[in-house]
Amino acid sequence: MSVTLLRVASSPSLEVSCSNGLLDSFGVVKLVDSSKFLSRDFVSIRAKKNDKKKTRRFCSLSTDIKYACVGQPGLESASNFPLLSNVLANPTAGEVTVSSEQKVYDVVLKQASLVKRKLSSTGELEVKPEIVLPGNLSLLSEAYDRCGEICAEYAKTFYLGTLLMTPERRRAIWAIYVWCRRTDELVDGPNASHITATAMDRWESRLDELFQGRPFDMLDAALSDTVNRFPVDIQPFKDMIEGMRMDLKKSRYKSFDELYLYCYYVAGTVGLMSVPVMGISTHSQATTESVYNAALALGIANQLTNILRDVGEDARRGRVYLPQDELTLAGLSDDDIFAGKVTDKWRNFMKSQIKRARTFFDEAEKGVTELNEQSRWPVRNSNKYHYAKPS
Repeated sequence: MSVTLLRVASSPSLEVSCSNGLLDSFGVVKLVDSSKFLSRDFVSIRAKKNDKKKTRRFCSLSTDIKYACVGQPGLESASNFPLLSNVLANPTAGEVTVSSEQKVYDVVLKQASLVKRKLSSTGELEVKPEIVLPGNLSLLSEAYDRCGEICAEYAKTFYLGTLLMTPERRRAIWAIYVWCRRTDELVDGPNASHITATAMDRWESRLDELFQGRPFDMLDAALSDTVNRFPVDIQPFKDMIEGMRMDLKKSRYKSFDELYLYCYYVAGTVGLMSVPVMGISTHSQATTESVYNAALALGIANQLTNILRDVGEDARRGRVYLPQDELTLAGLSDDDIFAGKVTDKWRNFMKSQIKRARTFFDEAEKGVTELNEQSRWPVRNSNKYHYAKPS
C-alpha cells in the first residue's frame, strides 16, 4: 500500500509579525537578546536544566495515519479502540461519565475525520509544496533550520534519528518539537513564575493564528507551514496547552483516570500532532486504531516514567503526580511521600506503578514496526531510552 500526503497547488501566504516575540506579548521581562534572531526571545534557553521538573520527552511515538484504512466502515465506533474503560460510574450522582480514555479517542477520531475529508476532496493524500512566494522562501528556510538547531541542542539523539527521514518529514517534526518545547517552557522555564492563565490564553490565540496562516514569529512560521502542508488537526495542540494550564492549578490526581488525561495532555498529544508526518510502512497490515493506540501509549508511558523518576523533586514543590486512591489502598499518604520514607509499602506501590508503565511501553513497541522504515529509529530509541526490560 502506498502512502501519499495531500498536495494543493497554491498555498496562502504567511503573514509574519516582526514583533520581538512571545514574552513581550505576555508583558514578561526578556532574558536573552532578541536582536540575534527574531524568535530567540523564548526558545534559546542557554542553560540546560538537568534538574527541571518532569522533562516531557517530545520524541514520543509519532506515526502516520494509515490512509487506506481511514474510510473503513466502523471507524467512527469507539468499540474499535481497546480502551481500559469506556465509561466510569459515578455512585454519588448516579450517573455514568465518559472516561479519560474515551475523551482521548474522540480526538483520534477527529484527526482521522480530517484526513478522510481530505481524501474525499482530492482523491489522494500528498505533501503540499512549500510556500515559495517572493520574500517568504528565505524566511521559511531559516525558520526550519533554526527548529533543527533547537532539536539538535536539546534532543540530540532524537535529532540524529530524524536525519533518516525525508527532508519534508524531518523539518515538519522539528517544527512540532519546537512548538512543544516552547509550550512546555511556559510552565517549566525560567519565566514560569510570570506565566498566568491569561498568558496561556494568549499562547492559544497565537496557535489559532498560526493555523490560519498568520504566524507571530519565525518559529511559528515553520509550524504554520507544516500544518498547511500536512492534514494536522489543531486539537492535540490545544490539548497540550490545556495540560500546561492544569499544571498551573492542579497538584493532585484522584485516580489514574485523571492522571491518564494529564499524561495525554502533556505527552500523548505529541503522537497525534505527528501522525500525518511520520509514515507507515507500505507492508503494514495494522489498523489505524492500533497505530494511534501505540502512538498514545508511548507518550503515556514516557510521562508515567518521568513522574515515577521525579517523585522526590515534585514532592519538594508540593506536588504529587500519583493516583491518590491507589496511594490510599497501599496504606500510604502524601505525608509519607513528603517525608521521603522508603518502606515495604512504598516499594510494593512503586512496583505496581512501574508495571503499569511497562504495559504502555509494550503496547507502544507493537506500533514501531508498523512505521515507515525511515521513521522507526528515533521512535524506537525513545522507547528504549526509558524502558529496559528486566532480565
